[in-house]
Amino acid sequence: MVDLSTLNDAQREAVLTCEGPLLVLAGAGSGKTRVLTYRIAHLVEDCDIAPWNILAVTFTNKAAREMRDRLSALVPGRLRGMWIYTFHSMCVRILRANATVLGYGEDFTIYDSDDSKRLIKDIMADYGYTGRSFSENAIRSRISACKNELVGAQDYKPRANDPLDKATAEVFKAYQQRLKRANAMDFDDLLVNVYTLLSQHPDVCREYGQRFRYILVDEYQDTNRAQYEITKLLAAEHGNLMVVGDDDQSIYSWRGADIRNILDFERDWPEVKIVKLEENYRSTATILSCANAVIAHNQSRKSKELYTRGEQGEKVAVFLAADERDEGRWIAAMADDLHGKGSRYGDIAVFYRTNAQSRILEDMFLRAGVPYRIVGGTRFFDRAEIRDVMAYLKVTVNPADDVSCMRIINTPRRGIGKTSVEQISLTAMQRDMTFLEAAREEALDPACRPATRRALEGFLALIDEASSYTGDLYAVVDMIVEKTGLIEALEAQNTDEARGRIENIREFLGVVRDYMDEHELVPDRGLHDAMDGEVGYREPRLGDFMEWLSLRTDLDSLDGDEHDAVTFMTVHSAKGLEFDNVFVAGMEESIFPHTASMLENGVEEERRLAYVAITRARKRLFLTCAARRRIFNDLQANARSRFISEMPEELLTSEGVGSLGYSGTGWEKRGDRRGISGSGQGEEMYGGRVYGSGGYAAAHDTSRDEAAKPAAASSDFAEGDRVEHKTFGPGVVVGIEGDKVSVYFKKSGKTKTLLKGYAPIVKLG
Repeated sequence: MVDLSTLNDAQREAVLTCEGPLLVLAGAGSGKTRVLTYRIAHLVEDCDIAPWNILAVTFTNKAAREMRDRLSALVPGRLRGMWIYTFHSMCVRILRANATVLGYGEDFTIYDSDDSKRLIKDIMADYGYTGRSFSENAIRSRISACKNELVGAQDYKPRANDPLDKATAEVFKAYQQRLKRANAMDFDDLLVNVYTLLSQHPDVCREYGQRFRYILVDEYQDTNRAQYEITKLLAAEHGNLMVVGDDDQSIYSWRGADIRNILDFERDWPEVKIVKLEENYRSTATILSCANAVIAHNQSRKSKELYTRGEQGEKVAVFLAADERDEGRWIAAMADDLHGKGSRYGDIAVFYRTNAQSRILEDMFLRAGVPYRIVGGTRFFDRAEIRDVMAYLKVTVNPADDVSCMRIINTPRRGIGKTSVEQISLTAMQRDMTFLEAAREEALDPACRPATRRALEGFLALIDEASSYTGDLYAVVDMIVEKTGLIEALEAQNTDEARGRIENIREFLGVVRDYMDEHELVPDRGLHDAMDGEVGYREPRLGDFMEWLSLRTDLDSLDGDEHDAVTFMTVHSAKGLEFDNVFVAGMEESIFPHTASMLENGVEEERRLAYVAITRARKRLFLTCAARRRIFNDLQANARSRFISEMPEELLTSEGVGSLGYSGTGWEKRGDRRGISGSGQGEEMYGGRVYGSGGYAAAHDTSRDEAAKPAAASSDFAEGDRVEHKTFGPGVVVGIEGDKVSVYFKKSGKTKTLLKGYAPIVKLG
């Protein structure tokens, strides 16, 4: 017998309900994986159900492995023949055995996204769509959406006066024909073809329906139309279908998930039994109360309320920053403070609504010397579109940079093919010249194809023009970015991914603006007077900015074990994870909730996303917003997020704002906060910074910063020097190695390695 004594009453009820349809509404942190594995173990061990009569389906390979590992511990040696798969893996197994029924060979190939895009691109060229205002990504996105809704190429009805729809209809038909001819399926076809197999071939459907007497589906709220129909067909024979999910965590409508599948489960299975898992084993009572209060504002949901028998926990901290830099600085300081009090960096997470928000946060963490890693994304300066922009700027500054030149010669695509690039590289090597010089030679070669010559001449003219730009640094970078055509090419793709990349490029212009704000003047070595040792200053140029970027990104590896770092991620990427300490940045209207998402999906999915963010926190939750924020170089003043207002006032506490007067309960002056005494009437000290009646001017001492700029850049540090850091306060230099200075900070009791001329440190007295 399987020991069920460790299960709570609701969990035990779900495990013991073996016959008929069962809907388990599993709230966040309520032990749904435990219920799934114990139910399977109970079926095998106590009900004597053969393992091969059980099918368990989930959404990730990681979840499938975890389920299998837990079952191996519960019923060792009893898994043989049991199917525990993701939807796509299950479909592949069914299709391998029945491909010939659909006219495929059993050894069919599975096309990944790159294969798919390459084929669509070739078809577009055949139909003369190359160079139009849409791309293979845009067409592929529409084809994928159709397949998820079980709309085939023959059924696709293009809208009138929509050129992209017309192109999609033609390419879709040819695409499916070419796939079939190549004995290949893309990932969407795996679902579509299994649905076709089961719905059009009753004998095959009956065979699998009889085999799988018990079917369990995890994360049911994330199923799309194809997955829903496949599940329904497989379960029709016996009706023993258990689905587990949480409608309050349905956040993937943008990739085809349909929340109606779980909300309307009773419609399809009238005899269903519903079990609610509401006891949470993850978060404090305070965090759960805030989560419940927020999600209760949604109308389209199953009623349930999370609770815990655990501790009440700390209040949810709300911080109103002056701007996004102040927000990032505070989060970094708080993360370091938590680490100093015993939390591992790995137990801290920073969530944001869009990837573009991470850039400032990364900048502030780099300055503070707090290690971090990005999950579900790429570091801002490692993203392909940002590397493309930087490569153009590098070639503008240094035409001999062959690596950057090779990266951008056909980015965006301008008709310079692989063969031409290889020929240019060979010429450069044989004649000992730079890649750019060899490209000029190739453009003059009479043997060069006219189309290739025109493309090369256009690229060379672009680089020459960019090299001639003078004046304001921001204007120079803006002109170069515009001339490259990178944004125009991404706009033509017309996909969510492309729009995200455009946002990142525009955010890069914010990097330039921030650099200029902090470096109004830079040392000009050309004006250095050897007679008196004085250094002249001038306005920053493109070369200065690129040098700063290089030093800045090199700091990523400094300070801290890479395996113990604060985790950065979007809220979408955070689903299924949990951390002791969670920061949610940018809790403002238009950001979170996000305007574009609300227009497309309504506010309820955004609220579910907020619910997911809140319930990732085990012990402490911090919410931050800014009085003003620069977004894509536009300065905005957004109201605080409605999701903060929906939380109980008595469970919120304001943090570190003083005269700005903001707290979770409204606009008011606050005295002491978290044991930090005020430094005067209406003032509050946090992290060595005073927030007083001067507002942000007091918090961010502009006069001191201006005076410190040349000093910080040119100071010679020696061991024993007393210094001050904006975030960490006073410290003592304990070591110097090249441009790196190691400082012991009394407040945190830790030594940090920083970069001279970059880190905000000032030598005292």
